[in-house]
Amino acid sequence: MEYRQRVIDQLVDEHLEAMGGILLEGPRGCGKTATGTQHANSLLRLDSSPSTVELAVLNPQSALAGATPRLIDEWQLAPSLWNAARHEIDARQKPGQFIFSGSASPPPEPSRHSGAGRISRLRMHTMSLAELGVSSCQVSLEDLHQGQAVGVAESDITYQQLAELAVRGGWPGLLGTSDKGSVRFNRSYCQDISASGIAAPQGVTHDPVRMKRLLASMARHVSSETTLKTLAADVAGTESSIHPETVRSYMDSLTQAFCLDELPAWRVRLRSRSRLRTPTKLHFCDPALAPAALGITAQRLAHDPAFFGQVFESMVIHDLRVYAQAQDASVHYYKDSTGLEIDAIIEYSWNDWAAVEVELGSSQIEAAERHLLTLRDKRVDTEVVGQPSFLAVVTGTQHAYTLPSGVHVIPLGVLCQ
Repeated sequence: MEYRQRVIDQLVDEHLEAMGGILLEGPRGCGKTATGTQHANSLLRLDSSPSTVELAVLNPQSALAGATPRLIDEWQLAPSLWNAARHEIDARQKPGQFIFSGSASPPPEPSRHSGAGRISRLRMHTMSLAELGVSSCQVSLEDLHQGQAVGVAESDITYQQLAELAVRGGWPGLLGTSDKGSVRFNRSYCQDISASGIAAPQGVTHDPVRMKRLLASMARHVSSETTLKTLAADVAGTESSIHPETVRSYMDSLTQAFCLDELPAWRVRLRSRSRLRTPTKLHFCDPALAPAALGITAQRLAHDPAFFGQVFESMVIHDLRVYAQAQDASVHYYKDSTGLEIDAIIEYSWNDWAAVEVELGSSQIEAAERHLLTLRDKRVDTEVVGQPSFLAVVTGTQHAYTLPSGVHVIPLGVLCQ
């Protein structure tokens, strides 16, 4: 299959120019190996055979020898290579020596160096609509950040097509695959996670049935806050109760395997007396896993606008994370004790931020605009954190435009980095 350019490619080049090595982290199947191969001049695949892992552990110098940058794929199978690579980077005194990639984080060890100053970490996501070639890319997140106006832009993605994209997801391996095949892939992905796809931390044994229930519960609560107590009740079902901390250990394993990608709350200086809420919001590594965990097809999703709205919000958060990463920005959400909630805060740096509300349809755009203006004018202490570079409502509709207040309305189907 021909390689399709990814947003992260530019970051890989930039980091290899400055650092001794990089670590590409992300869920299984998101394209780490393909991307790493594009930037490497030699390759060691540790998952090719058990003997390859054994040799790498016994003779790390041999494993690291080869044309640079050298890609060490699935490095978590031989985590001792990390320290060996760090020493090689110190000895060679040259940038761009190694690319590590992995679909899980190995258990922490006191003897393993953090890699600070030698190896930088890059989180890789599944493909955005722009990377899939679906977005028209008429509106750039970077241009919005620079204060440029939103011109005439129109998305060709219909409501039904958006539902189909939601259940397909951004897995590179699904390019050219039928909708039915994509649904099977995502359901199989969830089944693999439930059965044996992740490692249990601290000796906790994960029950496949309970893990399947947890995935379904998280899917029902996708794009929202929920408590461990609520999730525990769903996981236990009619059986005996399960302790919320046990559920947390299951979720930690999902995070360790990059399947769970929780959205943190924005910590910001407020001008009002309202208090910030700090729980995370639930998101999967790919939005398609939410309908897959519940066995929901595109047709059924399209006929359930409430749940579709949750999945659509997850789609927007996913793509914003991909595009914002190219500008070294991070994505959060905002909620305070008054009930004001903003779906996405893009934090570029101190005194440099933007706010985004997400609406599947057009009926709530006015309310979303009001929320964004309230955040800027009444909640955030802009004398400390600065004025937002832009305010926007990202929608599942067709037309892009700017409201008289300056708030942009942007279809997801025209957005890119």
